[in-house]
Amino acid sequence: MSLAAPILDDRRFQDLVDEAKNKIPHYTPKWTDHNVSDPGVTLIELFAWLTETTLFRLNRVPERHYVKFMEMLGMTLQPPMPAKAPVTFWLTAPQESEVTINVGTEVATTQTETESSIIFTTDTSFVIQPPELNTILKRYTRSNGKQDYATALSPRRFADGIPDEKEPFEVFSSEPKVNDALYFGFTTDMSHHILGFEMAWQEASGSGIHPALPPLIWEASTGSTGTRWVECEWDLDTTKGFNTNGSIQIHVPKMGKLEIRKKELYWIRVRVKQIKASERDEGMEPYSKSPLLRRMISASWGGTIPATHSHTISKEILGSSDGSAGQRFQLKVVPVLERREGEHVIVHLTGEEAQAWQEVADFAESEAKDKHYTIDSNRGEVRLGPAIRQPDGDIKLYGAIPPRDAQITFSAYRTGGGDIGNVRRGILNTLKTAIPFVAKVSNRTPAEGGLDQESLEDAMIRAPKIMRHRDRAVTPQDYEDLALSTSLNIGRAKCIQTRPSEAGLSAPGQVYVTIIPKIFNPARLLTQAELSPDPADITRLRTYLDERRLLTVRLRIEPPAYRGVSVRVELGISEDADRDEVEKLVLDKLYTFLNPLTGWRDGKGWPFGRDLYASDVFQCLQGLAGIQYFRSVELYDANPGGEKQGSPLEVITTLTHSVIASGVHEVVFV
Repeated sequence: MSLAAPILDDRRFQDLVDEAKNKIPHYTPKWTDHNVSDPGVTLIELFAWLTETTLFRLNRVPERHYVKFMEMLGMTLQPPMPAKAPVTFWLTAPQESEVTINVGTEVATTQTETESSIIFTTDTSFVIQPPELNTILKRYTRSNGKQDYATALSPRRFADGIPDEKEPFEVFSSEPKVNDALYFGFTTDMSHHILGFEMAWQEASGSGIHPALPPLIWEASTGSTGTRWVECEWDLDTTKGFNTNGSIQIHVPKMGKLEIRKKELYWIRVRVKQIKASERDEGMEPYSKSPLLRRMISASWGGTIPATHSHTISKEILGSSDGSAGQRFQLKVVPVLERREGEHVIVHLTGEEAQAWQEVADFAESEAKDKHYTIDSNRGEVRLGPAIRQPDGDIKLYGAIPPRDAQITFSAYRTGGGDIGNVRRGILNTLKTAIPFVAKVSNRTPAEGGLDQESLEDAMIRAPKIMRHRDRAVTPQDYEDLALSTSLNIGRAKCIQTRPSEAGLSAPGQVYVTIIPKIFNPARLLTQAELSPDPADITRLRTYLDERRLLTVRLRIEPPAYRGVSVRVELGISEDADRDEVEKLVLDKLYTFLNPLTGWRDGKGWPFGRDLYASDVFQCLQGLAGIQYFRSVELYDANPGGEKQGSPLEVITTLTHSVIASGVHEVVFV
């Protein structure tokens, strides 16, 4: 049996004619005569015949020729992308002086007989600094229900301890209320530190609670006018809900200064929270009396640093120049990751000063004196500029030629990347080089973002997009495709251009590009920090698009306006259904559907500017196993922390640049 040639495009002459005629009312509504006698229809049939001829030839193009066409366009397979993960370093004990974790510190998985270790390197240096506690406040509830602040003893007095014969400090109201809090104001920025508290409490003073489930939440000030507080992750708590002497350690996220009681400091607070129904079912109970504090000391126990799946190779000698154009040199380890500042080719001739050469994407703009080179990241091949014979017979050099016998060295490059770098939580546990005062290291979250080299099939799908925008940003789709084609951490992009009807409402030529970062396992409750793109990515994307936009365009890149939504679903289940399983199914479905990255029916993210109705939720939840009926679906606005607020709404409206994001959802069984 012979092999059937693949049909890349099965449209025929009449299909093309019909498609063109169907678009006439949209583009030229005044053209009403669609008969074959009309000259315009004659042109349509002519172009349909030409297109059919092109499609016939395209369907006969083998894959090798398709690859050659992509090479002519300057396309190459995208190199592997490295996974990233925050790596936490724990100290052996708090230090009185600063402890520095240098950039390029290598952390790896445990090597076994059958598996080699996977190496991550820190992206930046990090200084673990001792905290400087300036102020301690408490927020309590007055008898009239209003909340106020009160200043506690000085941090030095708390460090010394309150003597037994004196009254200890009541950290909340006598009968603690929701949002009562204890505040610690620091003059030092404790962002990404492990912050520890050694505390002495009046024994069993905070009565009413379950010691293992205290109704408390630790938060850090962000310095933002929007989300002012962000939750801190607990690492250790041996105080049994502030009822016995012990230690508390928290992981502090990115902080910012906040002014409280005319003091602008970096604030950490522990707050009495509202107990959810699910938490109450697990045994969480409110305080009936406030805990009483006698002594407290703060200290730094470590820090968290971003790391990338990579291994750095320094000062690799590539060889010597033979003085000819178009020379090629091979790096020993591949693939090569995107180069950073200071990673480049060095040309050194004996007796002369070494020269750093510049990497370029191609030699199209290179002149004979330009010290340029290119790198094939997948193959690790370093290429120098060629010499091309011109029509008049002259030879033109596209780039300088290193002198004969000059030594070619690569200052440093990183290798790594691929899906193998997406390691699970806690597996990065080995320091390649010992660091003084560091006891252990681990990744508290899974690594994410690692991708293997682009496949040929994916590149063939990408080729039409490159043909359309040709590395220029003109249409909204061009901006979106170019933004997503970069190696930046961008999961979704949307270009919004000013419409003629909106003239005067924004600057002429204004173009908005809204971006949503890539997020590992996004079908869940996402924090504002996760949904905010990295400022460095915004800066790099702006530079990238500025080189490709029209001169008259004013470009603005920002995150979308997230519209937080909390859904309350009342439903009944069948007798043989498991309540916990049904609740998990419903919540998973809601967090997936009402999501900026995985939402809506196509799973590509909630559409920009699309309002949410209760009927959308009903349609989303239909067909889930174990559900017998739905009594009601209520939609609420959600605050930046995800909690519902206000009364239920009939519709959640969005703006053109807005997208739905899940708050905390609730399932009620009836």
